[in-house]
Amino acid sequence: MKMIAINGSPRKKWNTATLLEKALEGAASEGAETEIIHLYDLNFKGCTSCFACKLKGGKSYGKCAMKDELSPVLDKLKDADAVILGSPIYLGNSTGEMRSFMERYVFPFLVYSTDLPSLYPKNIPVGFIYTMGVKEENFDMFGLKKTIELNETIATRIFGYSESLYSTDTYQFDDYSKYVAFDPGEKANRRKEVFPQDCEKAFEMGARFVKRQKAVKI
Repeated sequence: MKMIAINGSPRKKWNTATLLEKALEGAASEGAETEIIHLYDLNFKGCTSCFACKLKGGKSYGKCAMKDELSPVLDKLKDADAVILGSPIYLGNSTGEMRSFMERYVFPFLVYSTDLPSLYPKNIPVGFIYTMGVKEENFDMFGLKKTIELNETIATRIFGYSESLYSTDTYQFDDYSKYVAFDPGEKANRRKEVFPQDCEKAFEMGARFVKRQKAVKI
């Protein structure tokens, strides 16, 4: 049993990465092997619309034909029993690296047919963890509900199951006096009181995904 977390944040030790690590801790508590991959360590591009993954009888049918530093990661993900994708929200969506990754990870399995919605060979849970400075009551202003729902819909169609966790109004700087930003006192309190709860939810997600896969294999 293996869970892989994909970090779409440029930071390896802050909000998104912390929540992903907590999810992996939860998975490990149920006996899973875990790994985290940081996208900003890799040199890769998004989909180039070559459609080799859709060419009937082609050698790359159902898989991305591009070769770069993301290719070994995509190969590794084929053996995963659960995957969690984490990203901060930039300009109302996931980071560019996460979007490029999702194009390469998801699109090769997509079939334009209601009879066969996916070429992915098994059913696995794919979770999303989002972090953001915005408050939940402002989701509609930035269209975040639609973004979260769309990603879940796509992942469910391709992989079989998906759910999301989002951590809002996050603490972003050590010294807010240096930046034009939010109320540092309010942010600090939320970091102290609410973020630990988000960490617990991430832990539970990781553990729940492993339990789900164990039940499927029985």
